[in-house]
Amino acid sequence: MEYTATVPHYSHMFKFETEFIHQKSRTWMIDNWKNGFYYIGIYMVLIFGGQYIMQNRPRFELRRALIIWNTALATFSIIGACRTLPEFLHIITNHGLYHSVCVPSFIEMDRVSGFWTFMFVLSKLPELGDTIFIVLRKQPLIFLHWYHHITVLLYSWFSYTEYTASARWFIVMNYCVHSLMYSYYALRAMQFKPPKQIAMLITTLQLLQMVIGCAVNIWAHQLLQSGAECHITPFNVKLSITMYLSYFVLFARFFYKAYLSGGRDQKKSRPSDYSMLKSKVH
Repeated sequence: MEYTATVPHYSHMFKFETEFIHQKSRTWMIDNWKNGFYYIGIYMVLIFGGQYIMQNRPRFELRRALIIWNTALATFSIIGACRTLPEFLHIITNHGLYHSVCVPSFIEMDRVSGFWTFMFVLSKLPELGDTIFIVLRKQPLIFLHWYHHITVLLYSWFSYTEYTASARWFIVMNYCVHSLMYSYYALRAMQFKPPKQIAMLITTLQLLQMVIGCAVNIWAHQLLQSGAECHITPFNVKLSITMYLSYFVLFARFFYKAYLSGGRDQKKSRPSDYSMLKSKVH
């Protein structure tokens, strides 16, 4: 695919960003992305085996660990959003919607965005650690939580091997939503009590993220059907839209139970990341 695109002006570029070589990261991911299936297998054994072991044991409090964990993830997400959002806005403003969906210049031409894209993909492995808090604190481990973690890890790693162009949208949205979400969790772990409207806002943004994700995939599918040149494989589009639709249904159900149905469910419900990390807020 032939294209030229200027990159946004950054007030400062760190050495580790300027030294990022996207070809090396892609080669590494092509060689290693299938290991994600092994990590998922270990993950499933640990969480369900851990639940079995913990069923007759007292729960762990882990408040300090939660504060550190959520603060670290919030900081990482805020930095990632600050480093990828400028490229996204620059492309939308100067090159248009088609480029933002179909041209992977955010990896191939922008070293700052490229580095933080690779960090985003890699972060899906340590994020599996979220579930450890649920198991050790004996919180409900719902389907959406572990379903989200395993599907996002596998999809993100696989998509990076293809340099899926539409991932520009997904990564920026996820960084931005996670910045708010993990900051909220950190405050709750510190025993601050943000107003309920903040929780509703986070869940609403998560739902909006799913709607936009579906819209981007539908448009990409239409472009491919029309014969337009777009750096997304038909198989990837099908995977992505299936994931986003399933997340939307599950999140819509959560939103209804948390904020609209009333009663005990509404009192006990609280926002989650788009993996429904309910244990993080108490």
